Amino acid sequence: MKTKFEILAILLLLSAFAQTFGQVTDAEKALRSKTADTTQGWKRGGVISVNLAQTSLTNWSAGGLSSVAVNGLFSTFANYKKGKTAWDNSLDVGYGLLKQGNGKPMKTDDKIDLLSKYGKEAFKSFYYAILFNFKTQMAPGYKYPDDSTKISNLFAPAYFMLAGGMDYKPNAYFSAFIAPLTVKVTIVNDQKLSDAGAFGVKPGEKSLGEVGGYLRAIYSKNDFKSELLKNVSFTSKIDLFSNYQEKPQNVVISWETLIAMKVNKYISVNFNTHLMYDDKIKTPFDINGDGIIEPGESHGAKVQFKEILGVGFSYNF
Repeated sequence: MKTKFEILAILLLLSAFAQTFGQVTDAEKALRSKTADTTQGWKRGGVISVNLAQTSLTNWSAGGLSSVAVNGLFSTFANYKKGKTAWDNSLDVGYGLLKQGNGKPMKTDDKIDLLSKYGKEAFKSFYYAILFNFKTQMAPGYKYPDDSTKISNLFAPAYFMLAGGMDYKPNAYFSAFIAPLTVKVTIVNDQKLSDAGAFGVKPGEKSLGEVGGYLRAIYSKNDFKSELLKNVSFTSKIDLFSNYQEKPQNVVISWETLIAMKVNKYISVNFNTHLMYDDKIKTPFDINGDGIIEPGESHGAKVQFKEILGVGFSYNF
């Protein structure tokens, strides 16, 4: 029964999704037929950023390790707005490495996040909308400092989400998308991780399908009027998902914030945070409090948090 319900939800959303993109194709054809301005209705842009940090120690009596760290970010968007139609698209790719002393490089960041949201205005500031989101990573992740125990990989995990609902857009800076019907699929395309039941899949299986409710809110602004903030860009977005079929009270949370400050045309300071909670992702608990996870110590869900502060090259386009 559970499988039939998931299949029915997927078919309903795919049907709506296909119809939606048929309308988008017609809109694009009409747009491209205008010879006066082939980009009318579209707003495109993005940023490429590379941040470096380096520490070198030679015969340093206080101790410590030399280190080199690099973090790269590529973020781009293409949004269409004309009449009662709104279509937002974005792609965020990030990767980071840290090398300490003579050790091997360790991964500090790794993400691919593709999102597309299409809407038709229902009434003032409200749109009927369909959203598609895909997330994964590029390279294996390990249980550092142990670089032999793999805990993630390309498409392990990968998340696909298809959601239909209402999008509230009162202005150019804020959007709140509420979807009472959402299909979420978690992929673990790595046999060892699959056998271990990583990321919530049943041991030996490579996918997990869920049907639930979804909320996504985002605030983004880069045109502050204050003299103090005129070179600052701020973006904060939160995603909430509740599985109707199993423990709906255990809401999956993903909250990201990015603050970018331009020093000049090519130099910037970036501060990025990412808070996550998913009760299906189990983490070992150090029961004894000795800093060592021993065999047999319990596993459970924990709040995950990542923070990256970097100064480096940045180019907007």
